[in-house]
Amino acid sequence: MGRIIDALTGDQDKCEIPGHGSDAALPQGHGLAFTAEVERATAAAYERVKDVVPAVEWPLLAPYVHAINQLKAERNAVVLAHNYMTPDVFGCVGDIRGDSLQLAREATRTSADVIVQAGVYFMAETAKILNPRKTVLIPDLRAGCSLAASITARDVRLMREAHPGVPVVTYVNSSAEVKAESDVCCTSSNAVQVTEWAAAEWGTDKVIVIPDEYLARNVATQTSIRIITWQGRCEVHERFTAADVANLKQSFPGALVLAHPECPPDVLAAADYAGSTAALADWVQKNAPAKVVLLTECSMSDNVAQGSPTTEFVRPCNLCPHMKRITLASIYEALRDLKHEVEVPESVALRARTAIERMLALPPSARPLDFVTGRPPVDVVAMHFT
Repeated sequence: MGRIIDALTGDQDKCEIPGHGSDAALPQGHGLAFTAEVERATAAAYERVKDVVPAVEWPLLAPYVHAINQLKAERNAVVLAHNYMTPDVFGCVGDIRGDSLQLAREATRTSADVIVQAGVYFMAETAKILNPRKTVLIPDLRAGCSLAASITARDVRLMREAHPGVPVVTYVNSSAEVKAESDVCCTSSNAVQVTEWAAAEWGTDKVIVIPDEYLARNVATQTSIRIITWQGRCEVHERFTAADVANLKQSFPGALVLAHPECPPDVLAAADYAGSTAALADWVQKNAPAKVVLLTECSMSDNVAQGSPTTEFVRPCNLCPHMKRITLASIYEALRDLKHEVEVPESVALRARTAIERMLALPPSARPLDFVTGRPPVDVVAMHFT
């Protein structure tokens, strides 16, 4: 199950992970060592990731895993680990693991006093909004998001002015301020469901779906609701093309190509299956294909592979540089020093909480959460203000 470094272009520079491999990430710099005790205490953790973490690397990772798990017990803390985390974080210190919707739901159920978000800043804000009396930490303040940064609260207000009476569905990949200007949130798991609910609730055939233009365009192919969107994109998923799908199928005969709905619509049209982060993982584990390509963030394949030993993964390595700023070393420092604490002003949090809770209160969808592939594009209104 070796990694194929960028099956799309061969550009190995894409796979450089910020914060990994530097002296600052070495356990010795934090007074930690790989002892016999640490090896024993972390043996079960390594067993979970041994197929994707080389044995030669484990002595550099195990001291952090051991120290983090000790600090979690001392501080009554949990780590929320997104699927795009590297396997050492996801599989060895993550207590609650999954996509944005799973993390949002579970964040409301934890009895921990401290929540460490192993993801990006908007996820930590969401955890804080849903847990206002808990301490929420983000291990690296630079862990942002190109999509969340593409839109402001003012932009949402201007969209409302341009389309009065039209409900605003906001992807959770957005700042607290943008959520606060919205009517309801969604994730890629439930974007179609939430869009149709909002249209029915507001009695309209139009819905504003922001900020991801490609997610909105892909939602438009799945529903009769007319979509107004924003020209925001994920810097990882926007790089995939329909030509990539064709090249992958030609280069790796028999491989099934699975795409995330943040990819361009022509990618979904050419893919064999499309769905949210959780849906992609579930599909692979249930169907156990012989060979598969996941068109999403690179570490996703590593983490899904842990539960799919019979599947060969082709890994087109588009990394999210923001996600990769979260390392074992930064999680250790965050727990040790209780830094960097995330705060959301109550005036913002109250309104954002309403939008998030409306999403969480929706009943499970009766329709599949995947996106039907092969459908032609649908016209949408894509807005942007200068």
